[in-house]
Amino acid sequence: MSTLSVSQVRRRFLLLHGLRWLPTGLMIPVMILLMQERGLTLPQIGLVGTAQGLLVLALELPTGGLADALGRRPVLLAAGALNLVSLALFAVADSFALFFLVWALQGVYRALDSGPLESWYVDATLAADPQATYERGLGHAGTVIGAAIGAGALLSGGLVALGPVGPVSALTLPVLVAVVAQAAAQLALLVLLVERRPAVGVAALRASVAQAPRMIGEAVGLLRRSRVLLALVAVELFWGFGMVTFESLLPLRLSEVLGDPERAAALLGPASSAAWLASAAGAALTPLMLRWPGAAPGAALLRIAQGVTVVGMGLFAGPVGVLLAYLACYAVHGASNPLHSGLLHRQVDGPYRTSVLSLNSMMAQPAGALGGVLLLGLAATTSVTTAMVVGAVVLAVAAPLYLPAWRAGRAVRSDAASAGQVDGEPDLDPAGPTSGLPGADDRTPAGATGASGNAT
Repeated sequence: MSTLSVSQVRRRFLLLHGLRWLPTGLMIPVMILLMQERGLTLPQIGLVGTAQGLLVLALELPTGGLADALGRRPVLLAAGALNLVSLALFAVADSFALFFLVWALQGVYRALDSGPLESWYVDATLAADPQATYERGLGHAGTVIGAAIGAGALLSGGLVALGPVGPVSALTLPVLVAVVAQAAAQLALLVLLVERRPAVGVAALRASVAQAPRMIGEAVGLLRRSRVLLALVAVELFWGFGMVTFESLLPLRLSEVLGDPERAAALLGPASSAAWLASAAGAALTPLMLRWPGAAPGAALLRIAQGVTVVGMGLFAGPVGVLLAYLACYAVHGASNPLHSGLLHRQVDGPYRTSVLSLNSMMAQPAGALGGVLLLGLAATTSVTTAMVVGAVVLAVAAPLYLPAWRAGRAVRSDAASAGQVDGEPDLDPAGPTSGLPGADDRTPAGATGASGNAT
């Protein structure tokens, strides 16, 4: 690890990051439609998704300790191997049981994959130069995610448009290409990620596993002691539930208005690519929203705005209207992530920061699983539009949960004014981020948090 320069570490990190998210982009336009093509009903699709959410919830914190005990490289290699197996199985799965197994493997993969690459980047950077700053690379990682997912989605749409190739259906073709992309990512990881392994062994592994429950308990204790922190983490429950609308229901809605699933999948490729660009544009508005209306009120307004965009996706009659609402939804999503993450960072300090952030991220998993079951079931029994409107209401209902953070920010400003703060200072919300956090939330891709990230 110490033989690499700071710039070499950053370049390897960004390349590995992009290769990691490319299969996700390939899967986004086709995963729901392909499961339908293979005979699964909408309620069954919702149920198989619960396998991932529950396993990530159970394993995310313990696997962080595993990476510290064994080293980031072996954990990431194991995660990549599981993803490769799950994608290959997804390409041939044709029953509820097999798809359930696919999503279960995805849950273990996501838990193992969450964090080690970023931790390696920070450690390798500081090993090369203890005075180096690594925030620039972390910021660029968000851009790389958007570009990789967007490029993958665009390629996926093009592959579907080519139509079936021999016995391979149009919707299966992107999955096979995702398998190849994941194999390339695994090879790159094997070659490019080098590290000085920590002390390893059965004792270290046992100590790491034994420590995880205590860390979880301390993190939960922080939530009990802080109303602001508890409210912010609770937002994730509504967010995870509501994200099903624009990540899982949107392909069904587009297929419905077009009357052709394969045409919808082909159109979703460029649409998903454009959506990630819109998300990046939304994130660029973060500095403006910190100045007005501030982090907490801005985040609350964006929750309501996102609900409105989802209603538009459900009610607009033509594909143009549906897709415009979809792009607006992702722009709001991109603007929301940095604000929420910054507010959360403001409330956490000390040795349990990572545990609390992981707990916040984990809340979206069971909520997304529940949303998948309920909303997809509702879509099957009533209509996709009804399910989207219900999900939109759930998204908007989270807005008042930012009130405790807003009140805390006002209290800090009041105390600062009483202490004689200099007039003319920018009216930034003290409860918001001040270091330009590039969306530190583990959702990723947003999206990647929900179905965007679920499939790969």
